[in-house]
Amino acid sequence: MDILIIEDEMRAANQLQNILKACGFEYRLLQLIDTVEDSVTWFKTNKTPDLVFMDIQLADGLSFEIFQKIEVEAPIIFTTAFDQYAIQAFKVNSVDYLLKPIQKEELEGALQKFTKTKDSGIIAPTVLKQLLGSLQAQKKREGLLVKEGAGFVQVKISDFLYFYSEESVTFGITDSKRYLIDESMDQLFNSLEAGEFFKINRGQVVAKKAILRIDPYFNHRVKLSLNNPRDQEFIVSRPKTSDFKNWLNS
Repeated sequence: MDILIIEDEMRAANQLQNILKACGFEYRLLQLIDTVEDSVTWFKTNKTPDLVFMDIQLADGLSFEIFQKIEVEAPIIFTTAFDQYAIQAFKVNSVDYLLKPIQKEELEGALQKFTKTKDSGIIAPTVLKQLLGSLQAQKKREGLLVKEGAGFVQVKISDFLYFYSEESVTFGITDSKRYLIDESMDQLFNSLEAGEFFKINRGQVVAKKAILRIDPYFNHRVKLSLNNPRDQEFIVSRPKTSDFKNWLNS
């Protein structure tokens, strides 16, 4: 069976493939893609795969944007870090999804459903509208529970300058401290206010208020100077540069 994986985190893509093998699912990986733009190009120039695993949050936007630009006839199993309350539309419209971190039993269930029905087909515009509305309607949090010593403290989201991941561990930086956050970068970013925070690449999210300077960088990217950088370099990935500039002007 020919499958396509659309996922912007290599670790998550590798984990998915490992679990597929553990499930005894025989497949041939056609391509691993990490952006909306490259996904649209791929679908335009290749035959329809038997099955697509698609992350919701990609390097250059939400994967739902793919369906706004091109018809996708392949069955889709979404993989997402959004909590269950934010994706009720998936259940209502019988669109398969897996919550990250993906569990073997849940993947087996999705594969069994796919094998029996194989009827996901094109996602209707009304379904897409419900999915987008469900995600956009999430209430953004005002505080974040973080580890401090042997316990936890509540820190205001507005106090954070940026977040970054290092060896699959997420950290949040304020003016004076670094906090360990018990969430993946996707889970964290999806709960932040879009007007105040921007995911500049796979492993960094910055607050608008923390940006001091923007300079040109190699390969049509830009480099940021932030408050309290703590030996971090902040490079906006090429697919996100245009959206980042628009975000700053909004």
